[in-house]
Amino acid sequence: MTIIGRLTKDAVVAQLKDERKVVNFTIAINDYYKPKGSDKGVSVTTFVNCAYWISAGIAEHLTKGSLVEVSGRLSVNAYTDMQGEAKGSLNCHANAIKIHLHNKADATKAAVSKEPVADDLPF
Repeated sequence: MTIIGRLTKDAVVAQLKDERKVVNFTIAINDYYKPKGSDKGVSVTTFVNCAYWISAGIAEHLTKGSLVEVSGRLSVNAYTDMQGEAKGSLNCHANAIKIHLHNKADATKAAVSKEPVADDLPF
């Protein structure tokens, strides 16, 4: 399954006891629709918890607000919280990640400085 959404916070790298590393992050998928017969639209946000096991180096590029495309296997987890309420989460075991757009804060950090270059051409 392929999903596209924005990261809700910076990715976190977790190291397991056997020295393997996993990159954990959450994607928010925004949807908007108008119910039939209604003039008012409805916004729905779905959160997907993702785990990427292939390379931990990508974590530095997965920053809050970035637009990413993730391909992988989806699963659902049902559980009961501390207050006894039934809860559920949507999870993705990611096989591939494609970054479509970095957030604006990263884009300004990555901008090249516009200092004048000395003209040292011999002609």
